[in-house]
Amino acid sequence: MTGRLKLHDCEPAAADILGDVVRGLTSPEKYLPAKLFYDERGSQLFDRICETVEYYPMRAETAIMKDNVESMAQIIGPGVTLIEFGSGSSIKTRFLLDHLEKLAAYVPIDISREHLLQSAEKIARDYSDLEVLPVCADYEQPFTLPVPRRSSTRCVVYFPGSTIGNFLPRGAIDFMRRTAHISTAHDTEGALLIGVDLKKDTRILEAAYNDSAGVTAAFNLNILLRVNRDAGADFDVDLYRHVAFYNEEEGRIEMHLESTTDHTVSVGDHNIEMVAGERIWTEASYKYSEEEFAAMAQEAGYSVSSVWLDDLRLFSVQLLTTRDSGH
Repeated sequence: MTGRLKLHDCEPAAADILGDVVRGLTSPEKYLPAKLFYDERGSQLFDRICETVEYYPMRAETAIMKDNVESMAQIIGPGVTLIEFGSGSSIKTRFLLDHLEKLAAYVPIDISREHLLQSAEKIARDYSDLEVLPVCADYEQPFTLPVPRRSSTRCVVYFPGSTIGNFLPRGAIDFMRRTAHISTAHDTEGALLIGVDLKKDTRILEAAYNDSAGVTAAFNLNILLRVNRDAGADFDVDLYRHVAFYNEEEGRIEMHLESTTDHTVSVGDHNIEMVAGERIWTEASYKYSEEEFAAMAQEAGYSVSSVWLDDLRLFSVQLLTTRDSGH
């Protein structure tokens, strides 16, 4: 409990984090789960990434929300419970909170507990009549949602940013299928308002993940500090460098940490051998055409109801609805 907010705490245990790290680092192609980026410092660094000159998604999506939120609210309708996955600082969410009529409740879900609480407390202060129900959880794992005091007309899942691109395509479809299940829990038409980054010039994409201020590099390297703290590893961050590039064949940005020398890392009972030039894959960020994403949404049980684009057509916000209430 903090202030007048009750935190629904489903944060993964440290043992779960250790297991994730060991699985990733003992795989044939070493990786670390991207969800480990978002400790308190990582969340703060990501907020700084969104302010860099090169990182277009935040500016583009904010412009879309600012210019189109009235039509979004009209289509969504009154009396809904708004459930946000990966809520972060909830900056773009305020457009919806300002325009959705008779909002029943707001349920922000994030894996970074302190960042979540800070953001939820600000929302609760600024929207004093709104029930705010923060949930600390890894939304890729099962967890129970809190029940609002007020009944709602339906649940609308909000998934802003380009986070859907962090899933492999099959995983993205499975995730959207789970959101459809959540939003249709009361046999109403489900809805998902989602940010989708679009395919574009490779130079724009690669600049966005290699900002000149080095904020993305610091964000990427911070995952090693998180693993040291929460999984008992002994990574020397100075032995790694940030690498990010667009894999055109796969349609995704890849972020890696590249070892600059041969060395051994201890994680739990495991010794991980690293050689110079070897990489640990930390993130994929898939980019989609409108047609590609519509096909994925259909496979997940949704149809595309509306698509809003920024003026440069760099980014999209899409409203998906379930094709029938029995999904």
